[in-house]
Amino acid sequence: MDARLTADEFARGMTPREYLARMTTNRERYERALAAVTVTPEDRALLDRLGRPSRVLVITEDWCGTSLAYVPFAMRLAEDAGLELRVFLRDGNPALMDQFLKRGLYRSIPVIAFFDEAMKEVARFIEERPR
Repeated sequence: MDARLTADEFARGMTPREYLARMTTNRERYERALAAVTVTPEDRALLDRLGRPSRVLVITEDWCGTSLAYVPFAMRLAEDAGLELRVFLRDGNPALMDQFLKRGLYRSIPVIAFFDEAMKEVARFIEERPR
C-alpha cells in the first residue's frame, strides 16, 4: 500500500450526501441498498482490528454495478463509526485512481481505503465480484 494522499486532497472529495445528490445512474438502487445495510458488532470489530481508522476514501462511478454491492455498506459503516468519508469519481481523478490500481494494472472500482489520523493507509479493498 503506497497511497500518497494528503488530508487536504482527501477533504476535496464529495461527502456521501454530495455524491448522492449528483448521481444520475442507479440512484434508486443505491438508496435501497443503503437503507438495507445493517452494521453488526463484527463489522465494528473489524475497524478495531485496523487500529481505529479515522477516514475512508471511496473511488467509484454511479454506473458501476459492483459499487452498488459495496459502497452503501462502506458508507453506513463509516457513518456508524463516526469516520470521515469522501467519494472521488474514478474517471475525473486519474492520478488518484492510479495510486489504487488492482494488481498494479487495472483501474477497477470500487476502491475503499481506510486511513488513520496521519493519513497513513491502514487497509484497502479493491473491486471483487459479489458472490
